[in-house]
Amino acid sequence: MADQRLRAQMAFLIELDQMKELYRQSSIYSGRRMENDAEHSWHVTVMAMVLREYAAEDVEIAHVLELLATHDLIEIYAGDTFAYDEAAKQDKYLRESASADRLYALLPEDQTPRFRALWEEYESRATPEARFAAAMDRLQPLLSNWLNEGANWKAHDVRAAAVRRRMAPIRESAPALWALTEELIDASVARGYLSE
Repeated sequence: MADQRLRAQMAFLIELDQMKELYRQSSIYSGRRMENDAEHSWHVTVMAMVLREYAAEDVEIAHVLELLATHDLIEIYAGDTFAYDEAAKQDKYLRESASADRLYALLPEDQTPRFRALWEEYESRATPEARFAAAMDRLQPLLSNWLNEGANWKAHDVRAAAVRRRMAPIRESAPALWALTEELIDASVARGYLSE
């Protein structure tokens, strides 16, 4: 029989399987279905590996990957807050903090602070790694909306100004990707995918 530590770690890992059933407001790139949190976390993690050369600051890529792999785990209990839902954002941090308390309590006591610190770091964007991770987290759904002709934006009546504000972390931490971001937003407006 496994010891207490291993049982706690297994309980945490089993709980994470819920990410596969937590659907986001963004679709997969084909637009055929909504994306789940596990798919999103995997995709932004790989994006960071591929696009790391565009980080404006020197980043430790292994740490960026840790941040991206764990940044949405708290949504297991808090749910996915739609990026453009201003009302839902009012208590987002409180809901997510309570979720972090509950989820990370499943881990052995010595691992809990590390996972909590990763989530806090990502949320604060106080490090170069967290800023680059946030940029990847913004770029991925932008690509989804571009490729599905703005279906997710249209469904929620999202405007171009809101998208530009949401994409700001890209400008600050990966300026070379900001030109692409602006190009996609402008082309989305021109093609009717996004309202100005």
